[in-house]
Amino acid sequence: MSDIVIDKPVAVTAVDAELNYLEFNGERPVSYQYEPPPGVPKRSGVYRPYRVSVSNARVAPPPGALSLDRNGFELHRHVSALSDFSDPAQIESVYYHEAEQLLKQVTGARRVVVFDHTLRDGNTGRADGVREPVKYIHNDQTFVSGPRRVRDHMPTGEAEQLLQGRVAIVNLWRPIGVPAQSSPLALCDSRSIALNDLVASDLVYPDKVGETYALVFNPRHRWYYFPNMTPDEFLLLKIYDSAGDGIARLTAHTAFDDPTAPADAPPRRSIELRTLLFF
Repeated sequence: MSDIVIDKPVAVTAVDAELNYLEFNGERPVSYQYEPPPGVPKRSGVYRPYRVSVSNARVAPPPGALSLDRNGFELHRHVSALSDFSDPAQIESVYYHEAEQLLKQVTGARRVVVFDHTLRDGNTGRADGVREPVKYIHNDQTFVSGPRRVRDHMPTGEAEQLLQGRVAIVNLWRPIGVPAQSSPLALCDSRSIALNDLVASDLVYPDKVGETYALVFNPRHRWYYFPNMTPDEFLLLKIYDSAGDGIARLTAHTAFDDPTAPADAPPRRSIELRTLLFF
């Protein structure tokens, strides 16, 4: 992969931070993406903070060549043609197209389809439809829901044909407006995740139920982050991959409180695109 950014000079090689892991009790966790029925909690499952070391991937990256297919994430630099993300129509007409071209170039995918996006803002006065950063370790899809996404967003006959080949789901994440000093993303090296660490969870919408993974604690997990990401940088996160052995099939991520962030750091604003990649 080209353009991977790991050379920004920053002081610390790692920080000790608390990341929220699921304490699995045998019950399937459920998270409502709207106001649930009376008496039903918006999020079930017990999450416990574990203090872990999160390495600064700019100065202390994972051993070997950092890449999406090896570690499940990578960082690139690119100045977007869109600077104002307040207009959904502009996001879909300008930013979606730009992202599709970037992902083709970076991953070698022959076809890229952006199927949705989420704006986030750490400010409590965030606009309607803008969500807060998620401070629970998760991965956006599972080995069940990954192929389902292809069927959800592609014509029926074409979807089945595409699923015969390699399909991946990749998120493209970028700060908006100011560097992401508060609530940066912690990223788990795919090679340190065991299948037993993954717990399928329901993500409930008014019209459907999605499936994501939560993570239970494993001391083998290796966590990384890219401090002070700017709007001219973007992260790629591997969410699902149908590829076999030797390719990272998923990773996990969470927003977290960086203890080295300035006390007056502005609330993090960001946009993430979710994309289907066909090879």
